[in-house]
Amino acid sequence: MKVLVVGSGAREHALARSLASDPAVTAVWVAPGGPGPASEPGVLGCLPVDPCDGDAVTALAQELGVDLVVVGPEAPLVAGVADAVRASGTACFGPSADAAQLEGSKAFAKQVMAAAGVPTAMARVCTTAEEVAEALDLFGAPHVVKDDGLAAGKGVVVTSSRADALEHAAACLAREGAQVVVEEFLDGPEVSLFVLTDGTDVVPLAPAQDFKRALDGDEGPNTGGMGAYSPLPWAPPGLVEEVVARVAQPVVDEMRRRGTPFAGVLYCGLALTSRGVRVVEFNARFGDPETQVVLARLRTPLGGLLHACATGRLGAHLADTGPLRWSRGAAVVVVLAAPGYPAATTTGGVITGADASADEAAWVLHAGTALDASGALVSAGGRVLSVVGSGQDLAAARTAAYDRLAAVRLEGAQWRTDVASAAAEGALTAS
Repeated sequence: MKVLVVGSGAREHALARSLASDPAVTAVWVAPGGPGPASEPGVLGCLPVDPCDGDAVTALAQELGVDLVVVGPEAPLVAGVADAVRASGTACFGPSADAAQLEGSKAFAKQVMAAAGVPTAMARVCTTAEEVAEALDLFGAPHVVKDDGLAAGKGVVVTSSRADALEHAAACLAREGAQVVVEEFLDGPEVSLFVLTDGTDVVPLAPAQDFKRALDGDEGPNTGGMGAYSPLPWAPPGLVEEVVARVAQPVVDEMRRRGTPFAGVLYCGLALTSRGVRVVEFNARFGDPETQVVLARLRTPLGGLLHACATGRLGAHLADTGPLRWSRGAAVVVVLAAPGYPAATTTGGVITGADASADEAAWVLHAGTALDASGALVSAGGRVLSVVGSGQDLAAARTAAYDRLAAVRLEGAQWRTDVASAAAEGALTAS
């Protein structure tokens, strides 16, 4: 099987790395990719393409003669890239533009959840400042205000300040035709669960937990994600089965009933509240950085799974291969971010120590990197690198990740020092 991965972040680097290790996968390309996946053993190269241009992606896939296209980021999915690839006759892992509205519009996701009977936060969809103010008063503090559309993981504000909530809503509503979703605050720890589906059958991957805030202790602004870990030793028994039964399968069934079947990966962002599991959000693609730790633990070959989802054969594939296989150990990822991220990112700094390592317990995945005119590796985005560590437990995986991170140099870089610390110390419990 020959595979083209679309995207250029650490998530796509992780996908390419896992696909290249699949014995059934004979070739992997990444487009547009970057210096990281380009140097990954088993990746034949990174090729220039606009990931949101469906015609260009389709033409590249046909030129390469690939058997499967895997679309990584959300923007190409919402733009209909998966539709264009499928229309050409090439299998594509990723939902249609209509189905990707589960991520593209938080208001639409709320409608689907209501129709499917999925537990989630009470919410109001607002189009004016007056409606926002009324909703804030209805739900009370802490206030949760979400940009309805795509915002690269930074469109949500959770604050006890009514003024800050109103300011964020006003910024979102400044765009023509925009709307925001104001929700009740959900207590309890959050969990990320990816569910693979062909539009009918579903299979869950291992749950993970990510760290959205920029600073230690969950302080600072929301980001695209500063770290993650898996497994969750504190998670209640039966959590995955409950989420599949109460959330994932009902949503997949509802999307199929609407005539817009969802085939790809449904990212279920969950809160384990004192009242039970509640959906915080859906994404229509693999999450970053959770993908980096989930795939680090997956032992079932990835290529066949994704191809089965793309071709409506997930149930038959699982009947042939059996349950998914997982490492008994743990994985932790720590994100190294550029100076000023997420507010005023400074790029262009020289990076050293991010090359491939012979240490099988830790590795570096590239997100916002590029090569300058002299061939030096430099930062080219807010989240620059994902440093992944694996080990027999979370403590060992943390040590591996942070030891590898210590060898990386980027002036002014920032990272969280507390990723997975509470879980590793047994200090975290579910509500």
